[in-house]
Amino acid sequence: MKRPFAQKPSAGTSPSLRILAEQAFSRAAGAPLIPGNSVQLLKDASQNYPAWIEAMNGAEKSIHFESYILHDDATGELFARVLEQKARQGVKVRLIYDWLGALGRTSRGFWERLRGAGVEVRCFNPPQLHHPLSWVSRDHRKMIAVDGRVGFVTGLCIGQMWAGYPDRGIPPWRDTGVLVKGPAVADIERAFADIWATMGPPLPEDEVPERSALHAEGDVMLRVVASIPNTAGLFRLDQLIAAAARESLWLTDAYFIGVTPYVQALQAAARDGVDVRLLVPGTTDIPILRAFSRSGYLPLLEAGVRIFEWNGPMLHAKTAVADGRWARIGSTNLNVSSWIGNYELDVSVEDEGFAGAMEKMYLEDLSRATEIELGRRNAALPAVKRPPGSRRRKGQGSMGRAGVGVLRAGRVVEAAITHRRELGPAESKVMLGAGLALLVLAVAALFWPRLVAVPFAVLGAWIAVALLAGAYSTWARRGKGPSAGPPPREDGRR
Repeated sequence: MKRPFAQKPSAGTSPSLRILAEQAFSRAAGAPLIPGNSVQLLKDASQNYPAWIEAMNGAEKSIHFESYILHDDATGELFARVLEQKARQGVKVRLIYDWLGALGRTSRGFWERLRGAGVEVRCFNPPQLHHPLSWVSRDHRKMIAVDGRVGFVTGLCIGQMWAGYPDRGIPPWRDTGVLVKGPAVADIERAFADIWATMGPPLPEDEVPERSALHAEGDVMLRVVASIPNTAGLFRLDQLIAAAARESLWLTDAYFIGVTPYVQALQAAARDGVDVRLLVPGTTDIPILRAFSRSGYLPLLEAGVRIFEWNGPMLHAKTAVADGRWARIGSTNLNVSSWIGNYELDVSVEDEGFAGAMEKMYLEDLSRATEIELGRRNAALPAVKRPPGSRRRKGQGSMGRAGVGVLRAGRVVEAAITHRRELGPAESKVMLGAGLALLVLAVAALFWPRLVAVPFAVLGAWIAVALLAGAYSTWARRGKGPSAGPPPREDGRR
């Protein structure tokens, strides 16, 4: 059996040390290393969508489909027809979409049509009177599981921008997914079952396969990291990978926001001689996030981290590959919103062949990217001018961005006020935007006080009602004993 990434031995490495390393990785991720799988790398919608449709067309028992965004467009129509057809054939088709992800993108009639065909559809986290701030946590996962035999974990949602607009000369979004067969599919199915149970009756236990019931399909070892809010499992894993990498750590991220602990981990790796690279979008569907992202370039560049900006319409992938042995693919972006606030799903693969394919794909991506270098005044500047046609295009992405933007802007404003650190040129845009926003708010408060007071009053009343309702509910339950909740799983979790 191949050794996992954490156990790559050097001369004198003891078995006990390798065991401790594996234990650290498993505990950090909250996910065990599962042997006996086959894994196929899928690039862009051109490879992902056909593989998904082929698997679903072959479904005999169940299709479990979870996507942050499912657009009501030509691509959404393609998938809707497949889901409807399989449901009418008697296959148990279950679909989860995120309320915020679908807002303004998918009509109510689209979901009613699916339900009418027999598809079980559940909406994650719509606005709730008793939870006024619950909207912050989103279901950002993208996965498909078919018959408990094949699973897809990916960064792609369902929408025409992933397929591109050939008639308008707009290429597809760059994104990455993975096809998994073997015992790890049980963990992908379990991740779906766990979040399905938060929105209504759970799945029957006999419809959620156990690892022991699935035959080995290969020799690849991987972890299925199913993150839930406030657990930070993948954040801890990303930190450990940055600490464990010896030769290389190549990252791709759609919405990178450099939080201090992770930036420090990347800096330490680069200063220790590790080839650390970060590939991010050059043009983004959320223009303001580009300023936030670029404001964090300077400390990374100064430490020796190489940063590249994609020249295409949008880079939406979330991947990592380290030392030619370890790779990660999934829905998690390198920011606080994904690491702490959302439900996310990723696979962490420990296999030299797969990591090699990831490295090859990464180098191909860099051939279409512009490297950012330090200028004379330590400003982050493109090393090469961007080619024509790489202008910014507006669109609709797939992450909980509001919380990220607020946190990042807050950090910049705090630094500007307290003078705790020197701010870079890129952060001046953030300060300018924050200053103008506060000025507008101040003027509105002076001349139109109701315009400012009413929204705050409504929000305050909403929160107050939620707190009072929660207090009453807690008081009413006293003496009834603790809630039993769902039965514990084999691993002790609920």
